[in-house]
Amino acid sequence: MRQVHLPDDHPPVKTGKIGVLMVNLGTPDATSYWPMRRYLREFLSDKRVIEWPRALWYPILYGIILMTRPGKSGKAYEEIWNHEKDESPLRTITRSQSDKLLEIIGDHGGRVQIDWAMRYGNPSIRSRLEALKADGCDRILIFPLYPQYSAATTATVNDEVCRALLDMRWQPAIRTVPPYHDDPVYVKALAKSVKQHLDELDFKPEMVLTSYHGIPQSYFRRGDPYHCHCHKTTRLMREVMGWDDKQLRLTFQSRFGPEEWLQPYTDKTVEQLAKDGVKNIAVMNPGFVADCLETLEEIAGEAGEIFEENGGENFTHIPCLNDSDLGMEVLEHIVRQELSGWL
Repeated sequence: MRQVHLPDDHPPVKTGKIGVLMVNLGTPDATSYWPMRRYLREFLSDKRVIEWPRALWYPILYGIILMTRPGKSGKAYEEIWNHEKDESPLRTITRSQSDKLLEIIGDHGGRVQIDWAMRYGNPSIRSRLEALKADGCDRILIFPLYPQYSAATTATVNDEVCRALLDMRWQPAIRTVPPYHDDPVYVKALAKSVKQHLDELDFKPEMVLTSYHGIPQSYFRRGDPYHCHCHKTTRLMREVMGWDDKQLRLTFQSRFGPEEWLQPYTDKTVEQLAKDGVKNIAVMNPGFVADCLETLEEIAGEAGEIFEENGGENFTHIPCLNDSDLGMEVLEHIVRQELSGWL
């Protein structure tokens, strides 16, 4: 750490450290009505997430959605909740990723700190940025945990970081991690995770679906690169695995509202495959670095039920990389790469 010589009457100051702030989407604090409502209000009020005019969207949000959706979403979260720690799996896994990454990279004599935050919910980006700065981090790497870039994910993390910086007199130097959808370490880790999971099964899937969170078609037409990033990740996985587009197919999940979203839709694809006589499939979520509601409840739960109800026999969900050895290899690689010149 750099030595700092200050006059005797100088206010106390900490400096010379490097921080890494890992940021995931978000989580409610509990599954009951009011915590769910707070979380959904923050999430669905973000102009990056819902781009409709406020005059049109807010009456729908406050008049219908925030009256009914907290109860429904709370029940869905309850199905996957980590009751031992009384928190969502996303919070449990993201904390573990942060802790393990610090163990792997090391604190370099107290010079490096690694922390985590949620874009929506707690701990907030602002609170963790302020904590890192107060502890002497004058250089901070912001790591939005999204391999594929979208304005509704990566950009809104960076927006919130910038809003926090507006209120800082002494701002830290900031770097942000770019999308890594085509990074060879990430792609190979995904491919290995598929092989490892399939080797443990007592049946052989006829195909694997890569299911990504969707965005409205209108966002794509306005220039959002997310669609292209998702297709490239899946294409590169095929190349690494030696598979074709019938063995590894791309779909999009989690559509919301009346707009047309990116297609093909995961739920409709799973249903049609079963009706067409496909008996065994696997689904994975390359766009999520940690298992959460969208992977555990929507895919492992709902998609599996749709498949079996329409004639399918064996359905398996391939877990996200999470804090596994493969997952940590990716996170370590990205962070070391982006700290180049600082560390």
